[in-house]
Amino acid sequence: MKPPADPGRIRAYTRGLSAEFLCVLLLRLKGYRIVARRFRCPLGEIDIVARRMRQIAVIEVKARPSEREALEAVSPRQRQRIIRATAVFLGRHPALSGHDCRFDLFWVGPGLRHKHIMDAWRS
Repeated sequence: MKPPADPGRIRAYTRGLSAEFLCVLLLRLKGYRIVARRFRCPLGEIDIVARRMRQIAVIEVKARPSEREALEAVSPRQRQRIIRATAVFLGRHPALSGHDCRFDLFWVGPGLRHKHIMDAWRS
């Protein structure tokens, strides 16, 4: 995907990529295997799909000044798009069909503060 042309959007895009990189690194240290990054389909998109044992974590990454702002940034409409994209992703990966699935939020704040919020919402 091409980055946007507007300088403000370029900074936001770059900040988002850095936040996703940090998330992937920390998930690997926690024992997760990264199954997919930046999955896109016509129904929605997923930042990261990770697996640990029989658990699939669909993770939305948000770089925001506060954890509260990160939680508020995932609107009900965006949650539905992520849920629909997850259905498409799992349909394309039948080997994962027997796994439990949850929706997480990974917040990255100033100074590399971060928090992995497991089961942030339900489908």
